[in-house]
Amino acid sequence: MNFEQLNILLKEKENLTLEFKESYTSKIDSDIVAFSNTKGGIILLGVDDEGNVKGQELTNDLKAKINTLTRNCKPSMQVVISQIGKVVVIEIPEGDEKPYSCSSGYFRRLDGNSQKMSQDEIRIMFQENDNLPFEERINKNFTLDDISIEKIRKYLKESNITLLTQNMNEVLQSANVLKEGKVKNAGILLFADEISRFLPQAKIDLIRFAGTEKVNIFDRLQVQNDLLTQFEQAIQFLRKHLHTRSEIKGVNRTDKTEIPLEALREAVVNAIIHRDYSISGTNISIEIYDDRVVVLNPGSLPQGLNETNFGKVSIRRNELIADLFYRMDKVEKAGTGIERMKLALEKEGLDNPLFDFSSFFSIIFRRPSYEELKSKINLAQKTVEKTVEKTVEKMLVALKEKPNISVKELEAITGLTRRGVEWNIHKLKEDGKIRRIGPDKGGHWEILKDN
Repeated sequence: MNFEQLNILLKEKENLTLEFKESYTSKIDSDIVAFSNTKGGIILLGVDDEGNVKGQELTNDLKAKINTLTRNCKPSMQVVISQIGKVVVIEIPEGDEKPYSCSSGYFRRLDGNSQKMSQDEIRIMFQENDNLPFEERINKNFTLDDISIEKIRKYLKESNITLLTQNMNEVLQSANVLKEGKVKNAGILLFADEISRFLPQAKIDLIRFAGTEKVNIFDRLQVQNDLLTQFEQAIQFLRKHLHTRSEIKGVNRTDKTEIPLEALREAVVNAIIHRDYSISGTNISIEIYDDRVVVLNPGSLPQGLNETNFGKVSIRRNELIADLFYRMDKVEKAGTGIERMKLALEKEGLDNPLFDFSSFFSIIFRRPSYEELKSKINLAQKTVEKTVEKTVEKMLVALKEKPNISVKELEAITGLTRRGVEWNIHKLKEDGKIRRIGPDKGGHWEILKDN
């Protein structure tokens, strides 16, 4: 800093990054940590609250006192101290090991004041600046006795893992949720016998509202269990409250929900593996209305992900949880879930989902109207009828050209399975279009005159 810059500062009033002190006092350590915990700043010694210069001399003793204060901060820090004119200038950089504390506690800058931080503010700052993700942290109160053996077995089954020995420590170590004999939060989220005792915020709320407004609840289920159970319960709840239609191809029936389950499944998994589990008082919720389905996830997008690159790059808040779900074949590791979600909807002629990038990230699916559903059912029925008609025509032609044709030959001609061929033959006989002459072996088929 030079004399000209100092004069500019003297014309300003105290603010987020500037503090005036008429003389040195050891209590300036609270201002030093406050600047370090915020955006950095400057303390001017020898200046009163109105910006008038009173003067302060930078002696070796004063410099040593200031350096001692900064060394005694936790973590320790370095500042730049200089004499410019009659003013001692202390320049404090923004810290990269927040939060910092001094002998009086933790402080931060709010406008022109250094204020002591509350326990909640300290906790949040630790979380925001902790390089160790929440899923990697150790819960000291959790022991191996709190692990559910049944959930370990379920994980092994879902992951298609067969072990000669099902030693719990080996399984947890292989899943990368054990560190020096202690279970990481990711392990608690997947394997805890009573997850609510340790991570009460880890739950999912499933709600069916009556109508289109968030007013009257028709059905509700809150699942406070391991993440795999949350996923399974969410899918079951969606199946329960969404319309389902059946499509028949040959003798096979396929059930389809009004919104493809593949797309909904991707949205639920997305919420589970991207949720900020460090946030308490909130939870994942799936809300079903008459006109839409909303999958709501606490926490904004992970750092490095924004509206522009969303769905194009794979950045996960919880890599361990994502990996465990990948092992259980519940998620793709390539980060293509959003694209697959859109393709599944497009295939059914439905709109792309809407994405809300606020502090609570949500995916919104539009439910098709009654008229749209009826149209799909009619279209599917007509398609089935045309397929059946073509199959019947092929069979009648084949039976006419070769009355002693075998079932295997009919399979090749129609593309049906043996069961499908036999079902169609039974239907033709029932409708009076064909009849069997002679025994199964050595006999033949006769096409009746009406055909």
